[in-house]
Amino acid sequence: MPNLKDLKVRIDSVKSTRKITSAMKMVAAAKLRRAQEQAEASRPYAQRMDRMLGSLAAAAAGQAGAPKLLAGSGSDETHLILVATADRGLCGGFNTSIVREARRLARKLLDDGKTVKFFCIGRKGRDQLRRDFSGMIVDTIEDVAKPKLSFDKASSIGERIVAMFEAGEFDVCTLIYAEFRSAISQIVTPQQLIPFAIAESDNGDEEADKADDNPDEGLNGATYEYEPGEEEILTALLPTNLSIQIFKGLLENAASEHGARMTAMDNATRNAGDMINNLTLIYNRTRQAAITGELIEIISAKEAM
Repeated sequence: MPNLKDLKVRIDSVKSTRKITSAMKMVAAAKLRRAQEQAEASRPYAQRMDRMLGSLAAAAAGQAGAPKLLAGSGSDETHLILVATADRGLCGGFNTSIVREARRLARKLLDDGKTVKFFCIGRKGRDQLRRDFSGMIVDTIEDVAKPKLSFDKASSIGERIVAMFEAGEFDVCTLIYAEFRSAISQIVTPQQLIPFAIAESDNGDEEADKADDNPDEGLNGATYEYEPGEEEILTALLPTNLSIQIFKGLLENAASEHGARMTAMDNATRNAGDMINNLTLIYNRTRQAAITGELIEIISAKEAM
């Protein structure tokens, strides 16, 4: 049985840990609100941009002058997996769930005889992937959110991805990130970036149905004439859309990270409180047993005299 001094030291240590986790929870909650607002604000623009390009791509797909980012390289032998994780831990299973999906996709492609490469955004993704796929990691970007996450940083990543694609280093690029739903729910989402994937229409979305029925028909039932043609517009906008989708994914990731960290620190704070209660109970019982033992020794000594 531990002595009273050891129990007291352990209780004080757990109390200090509870203060730290409680402070981290409050910091994550403050950051979550701003990150959630940014992520939600980015969704309408990114979705409309993707839908508009999908309408153009549906008309230009299969044509001889279709941009390479739309038509692809003509092969799907080499896949680049863009893995977006955090640079820090202490956020529950946030990083692990994203890396698990990246591993699942990589193993599926390898089983099909494809070549797989990893481009990591975030230190934790690189650290976990290099245990099994160290030779497949071609690049890593750290601290992308310092001092703050901006479109310029996402654009620079997009430019590097496009340069690698034009250099023939890969054929298909897929981004894996966590879509923010709530502080306790983050959905790991794979999104194909290259070649541009034309999204299928949602049955509940009337505007998407109209756009699919008539590729030249824009949003809200309006019909647009494009000047210049679809190919020229796609050539100019597809690289921009790539950066926009990466930026959206990074914003979703940031909100998901803060939500996961807030939930993890809340659970840690509660667990520390339970541990303090249990240790205090053991401390009181041990102290009571020690006092009882001393009383018995005093009574025994008196009777002996």
